[in-house]
Amino acid sequence: MRVLMVEDEVRLAETVRRGLVAEGFLVDLASDGVAGLEAAQTGGYDVIMLDIMLPRLNGYEVCRQLRAADVWTPVLMLTAKDGEYDQVDAFDLGADDYLTKPFSFVVLVARLRALVRRGAPERPALLAAGDLTLDPRSRVVARAGAEITLTPREFGLLHYLMRHRGDVVSKAEILESVWDLNYDGDDNVVEVYVGYLRRKIDYPFARKAIETVRGAGYRLEGNGG
Repeated sequence: MRVLMVEDEVRLAETVRRGLVAEGFLVDLASDGVAGLEAAQTGGYDVIMLDIMLPRLNGYEVCRQLRAADVWTPVLMLTAKDGEYDQVDAFDLGADDYLTKPFSFVVLVARLRALVRRGAPERPALLAAGDLTLDPRSRVVARAGAEITLTPREFGLLHYLMRHRGDVVSKAEILESVWDLNYDGDDNVVEVYVGYLRRKIDYPFARKAIETVRGAGYRLEGNGG
């Protein structure tokens, strides 16, 4: 498995590279955004590890340009930034996963293997479930043509559910992807935000898009409910 790591912290990059090589990965390093973008466009990698705070071109812009050029290699954002806006922005621009520093090397390897197994499917410009639509780039959500205003966290949750529409996702999976690995609060916060979403995208339209699967998690119906 070929990995491109775009990281300007030389010591960290080399430490991670050695560890990944010991796990059987082939790893190339790039120390700035421009070099990383060029390598990602031409290198034929299975997965890209991309820092956000990079010299010359930041990770957000690298990811945006890759997706605009129809390069769908899975991207794992690896960064010290851990605010909710950072994560939502990363997913909006086409990132596949998000890991904050400091991180567990075991978790990193597991995330990379999962991304490689998932492959690189092309993402549609507009996510839809029946008449419920979400545009990641413009951050516009609408139901039956009526625009719906969401908070950043609500948007991130709906974006995750729509990317996995039809699948059951657990609270733990949602917390890891929409919150972050360092979150150590009550997982019932997911239930609270699902309730917020229902009051905005379901109840006013007499729909039931988000289903609670007892003991397992939540599922967003592919037909919009």
